[in-house]
Amino acid sequence: MCELGWKSLGVLELTALPSIDEGRWISWVRETDVLLVNGGDALYLCHWMRQPGLADLLPSLRETVWVGPSAGSMVMPPRIGEHFVGWQPPAGGDGTPGTVDVVSEGHWRLFSS
Repeated sequence: MCELGWKSLGVLELTALPSIDEGRWISWVRETDVLLVNGGDALYLCHWMRQPGLADLLPSLRETVWVGPSAGSMVMPPRIGEHFVGWQPPAGGDGTPGTVDVVSEGHWRLFSS
């Protein structure tokens, strides 16, 4: 995904966000046009999106595009399904932030508040 001709590209490690001043990383995310979220374990990704508050920030990013193959997509609907659970989050379950709703034909629709 890094070789798609972006004007600039930065890396924000989710597991490091709790150690970074919230005002700093939130401004970085708000200034971003596209969030590239690669694969891995969807529940692990979800856990680290919730820990620093990124999951709560997402609905306010109305102009930001989320690009997420594999776990980067699976983390967005309300649940991923227990058969995809590899890493067990501390609270258990397969719930995710539920930022998008699955629409027919495989398209995603952002929730609007």
